[in-house]
Amino acid sequence: MPLLPFGNFASQGNQSSEISQAKLAVLIDADNTQPAIIEGLLNEVAKYGIASVKRIYGDWTSTNLRSWKDRLLEYAIQPIQQFSYTTGKNATDSAMIIDAMDLLYSEKLDGFCIVSSDSDFTRLAARLRESGRIVYGFGEKKTPRAFVSVCDKFIYTEILKESPEESEDEDAKSVAKPKKDFKVDRKILKLLHDAVDDLAEESGWAYLGGVGQKINNRSADFDPRNYGFKKLGDMFRAIPQFETEERPQANGTGRQVYIRWKRKR
Repeated sequence: MPLLPFGNFASQGNQSSEISQAKLAVLIDADNTQPAIIEGLLNEVAKYGIASVKRIYGDWTSTNLRSWKDRLLEYAIQPIQQFSYTTGKNATDSAMIIDAMDLLYSEKLDGFCIVSSDSDFTRLAARLRESGRIVYGFGEKKTPRAFVSVCDKFIYTEILKESPEESEDEDAKSVAKPKKDFKVDRKILKLLHDAVDDLAEESGWAYLGGVGQKINNRSADFDPRNYGFKKLGDMFRAIPQFETEERPQANGTGRQVYIRWKRKR
């Protein structure tokens, strides 16, 4: 099953309806996740499928998780109690891993959303992918690279904390931002260029939707929102090395965006 690339592209055929119905298990490490992201997190998960299972793990007798308790009922998240029997040992991680493997074999799930900034879930993510499941990771930017890279897609939770009002203001700024104000580093520029080049026609143009999928395949944690853009198309428009073109859909009333590396005059 393909990933839903960023939720920013026009879909073709019935692909989007299939993906949107994917059954996902959302497993949250309460010890390594802030309650402030929960609304943004579940909205993000909804772009990829249906959260059939929503569980959060921690020692709920501890005062450290008090701020989570009001959110559990509101968002219908099932708390899983895990006592901290030994100081310095993370029993929560073990409980999540065991539950994930049980769900893998007992439920007909298409994918898993692992919400943690802890590298202890690296092997779990790899094992789930080996079983043919899509793995979406969610964590802070401090998340170890090994865990980020093993996921099919990794979303940094810092971009999920904004309120709707702040997000709208930021989106307006990103769209209106002059090209000269956005500077992209060489690594990201090469990533974008290679993705466009892989799908380019003889004329050099490549369909944005396909480009987004290629970028996902090459870099699990790439997201235009990390750079202040709501959509990938907006990011391409802000990079002077690229040019964009809109074309009418062959079978529809919408329009599709194409990207090309700007040719020298």
